[in-house]
Amino acid sequence: MLRVVEGVSEVAVPVESLDKVGLVTKSQIATRLLYQLSSFRATEECGYFLAVTELRSIGRGSPDELTKSVYFPVNFCCRTFIPKKGEVMVGTVYSVQDRGVFLNCGPMRFIYLSQLKMPNYSFVDGVNPFFLSNDLSRIEKDCAIRFMVVAVRWKNMAREFHILATIEDASLGPIQLAGSDAMDLQNLSA
Repeated sequence: MLRVVEGVSEVAVPVESLDKVGLVTKSQIATRLLYQLSSFRATEECGYFLAVTELRSIGRGSPDELTKSVYFPVNFCCRTFIPKKGEVMVGTVYSVQDRGVFLNCGPMRFIYLSQLKMPNYSFVDGVNPFFLSNDLSRIEKDCAIRFMVVAVRWKNMAREFHILATIEDASLGPIQLAGSDAMDLQNLSA
């Protein structure tokens, strides 16, 4: 689920980045804020940080002699993505195992779709393993899958969510993503 979250953070700006008058541009502070948020990656309460949408206010900077930086309190809004149980998403298969597949979806890399949650699919081993259903649809590497979130677990050490998925519904499973209807002229050689 996409959300807009308001946050407050202390943004450190090195003294060398200040201009001759001792001022810092708003863009420098925004860049430093984005860098700090990218190191967080995600939090359990807010989800994955996607983008800062608004800088509400930048407070007065306070210098720190020890770190040779100036700290600015920044009030901001950002867009986050947090997975919720029951949510339907689309992911791409990046690993096929005999007991299920691993998908990624946006910033999430650990989405597991167990073979037990793929009704009427059986594993076919080989150089490029895949799952084949009774209606001959395939789940293979780089395949797009519409799935439903069954369970969400936060991993604090890795700072990411682990997801269990299912395709036990008529509207879920492998899908075709819209592509270009244009002719591929590079493959046509006379």
